Formats: sequence, C-alpha cells, structure tokens
Amino acid sequence: MATYTLLDADLYGKSVDQQNYHAMIGSLLYLTSSRPDIMFATCSCTRYQANPKESHLAAVKRILRYLKGTQNLGLWYPKESSFELIAFTDSDHAGCKLDRKSTFGSYKFLGDKLVSWTSKKQNCVSTSNVKADYVATASCCSEVLRMKTQLLDYGYMFNKSPYQLRFKERNCYNY
Repeated sequence: MATYTLLDADLYGKSVDQQNYHAMIGSLLYLTSSRPDIMFATCSCTRYQANPKESHLAAVKRILRYLKGTQNLGLWYPKESSFELIAFTDSDHAGCKLDRKSTFGSYKFLGDKLVSWTSKKQNCVSTSNVKADYVATASCCSEVLRMKTQLLDYGYMFNKSPYQLRFKERNCYNY
C-alpha cells in the first residue's frame, strides 16, 4: 500500500464477513514481527475491524499477494556483530490524513540487528514540526530506557548514560 493511499471508513460499501477479516488481520499482525515492510499497510487495515467493507478486504488481499511475491524477504540476525544500542526516530507533523494527528516511527538496533520498531499516531496533537519531533524523541527514549533495564536484568551493561545523547544525524541517538 502506498503511503499516500487514503483508506477510509467506506460507509456505503458492502460489508464482508467480520470473523474472516479478523483472522486475516491477526495473521498479518503476527507476520509484522519479522516483516516490518508490511507494518504500515497492516495497521491501516486494522482500523476497520469493527465494520470491514469490500474495499478493506481488497487492501488485505493486496498485502497477501505482496507477501506471496516476496517470500524471501525478512529480518536476518547474524551471529557476529557489535552490541551497541542505537535508536532512530522521525516524525511527520499532521501525517495522518484522517484526523491530522502527527505520526512517528522509531527503530532500535543492537549492533546491526533490528530488535524493535514502532510506527504510530501520536496521542497528542502537535502544533509544529519541532513539537512532533520532541514527542517522538521522548517516546523513543522511554522505550530505550525500558530496553536498557531489561538488558540489565540479563547481565548486559552499557557504559554510556542515556542522558549523554551523542548527536549523529537528525533524530539518531547512540546510547
């Protein structure tokens, strides 16, 4: 699904079997753990589980056809790599076309291995790009702190404090 595609409630469309739609969405949500490339399209379709229409089912079937053609894609976790926690985040002011809320995404790596990613609408309404970036960065930092605490429970320590952010690129922080 293209990011500029607007999937709406389709109030006048023909309804489809809700149980079948739920099963398909559940399977796609399970797949997002190893296929982040379908995250946006899947999350767009999950918004309409209460009253799915034929247009929503067509979007889900398009995702399934994409998956059929790209079975060899996925995440790869090599054994030999560094163990450095790196996080990237970015936001899009008023990115959601339905309610004009800002959207943001973040990615967390341990070395060169992707271990966590998020893509969602912000809970609050941001009035500028800077505020949207601040909310996205705060959310990303809280997740990184949670990850550091969890890794500490497993015996992994990081020498750098989370408050000593080293600016690498726009919204890219090394912890």
